[in-house]
Amino acid sequence: MRLLIMGAPGAGKGTQAVGIATHYGVPAISTGDMFRDNVKNGTPLGKQVDAIMKAGDFVPDELTEQIVADRLDQPDAQGGFLLDGFPRTMHQVDALDDYLDKHGHSLDAVISLDVDPEDLIARLLKRAELEGRADDNEETIRHRMEVYTSSTAPLLDAYKSRGLLVAVDGNGTVDEVGARIAAAVDAKVGR
Repeated sequence: MRLLIMGAPGAGKGTQAVGIATHYGVPAISTGDMFRDNVKNGTPLGKQVDAIMKAGDFVPDELTEQIVADRLDQPDAQGGFLLDGFPRTMHQVDALDDYLDKHGHSLDAVISLDVDPEDLIARLLKRAELEGRADDNEETIRHRMEVYTSSTAPLLDAYKSRGLLVAVDGNGTVDEVGARIAAAVDAKVGR
């Protein structure tokens, strides 16, 4: 099973990624975790990423794509994967397509967790309060939602046009949402 999971900040992607990956017996691969691991382990890629992030810049597509390709080449990802946080741009969509084509694979489904933006803002404000994130105020959170929506819309449209998009209601308990995702993906791939 080769899957992507997408959703706005606070939609529960990271939480759901772990459960869905376990359900399908594939690794959950988070670009954020990969960046942190490469930096922590002092790999050549990690050193590049660290310098870029310390400068306050975004990691370029090509570098992100290289890190993801290296991770997908690992033995545990040969039978499938669940990508969380990648792709984020159309360039990255094309790079993933190229990678999969070269390896004789394709995506099975792209999960989109749909949650009302006002509910997400409330979730993120509560999380900011609980975790003491003073920089996560309502204005900042609303801006992040706008950026996410505008930057992700073309990707969702592309995957929808390919018949890969599986939109799932992201409201409810972790178990309820997880069950909806599994049922929707199973229906999509004919399991």
